[in-house]
Amino acid sequence: MREYKVVVLGSGGVGKSALTVQFVTGTFIEKYDPTIEDFYRKEIEVDSSPSVLEILDTAGTEQFASMRDLYIKNGQGFILVYSLVNQQSFQDIKPMRDQIVRVKRYEKVPLILVGNKVDLESEREVLSAEGRALAQEWGCPFMETSAKSKTMVDELFAEIVRQMNYASLPEKQDQCCTTCIIQ
Repeated sequence: MREYKVVVLGSGGVGKSALTVQFVTGTFIEKYDPTIEDFYRKEIEVDSSPSVLEILDTAGTEQFASMRDLYIKNGQGFILVYSLVNQQSFQDIKPMRDQIVRVKRYEKVPLILVGNKVDLESEREVLSAEGRALAQEWGCPFMETSAKSKTMVDELFAEIVRQMNYASLPEKQDQCCTTCIIQ
């Protein structure tokens, strides 16, 4: 059974823990309790292939940002989460993706851009088109989820496994180039 190391990144309060806990246990955390670092393991089957996900739910607060390089170094796939009811959280993920590319020294790192809290549509500050455009710029999948209503949560974690599988396929080009251009 293959093991995958997934790192969930994003600003504080965007729903990283809520998404992770909803996926792992099937329950929604109503109360916001800032995370320092939580680690989860879950067996899933993706495309008829059994897998074990090791999910690192990281701190969104700036005081723990220095730990991010270590998370990134050890991670294989990344879920970058913003709250679609908070424009600033959308802006905050751009430097996080830059940090992933810097630490991994490779542009095509398996990652998914996620707009969370789709259940709060009436309070939306970030349009779907903005998320889609950024994901297209980065060459990665984009999803909108809701940990509360469990919208697209299981699909999100299945997709990050697919991204990591796809990234591990041998490529003809040199994988250590740091100036790769995303088509």
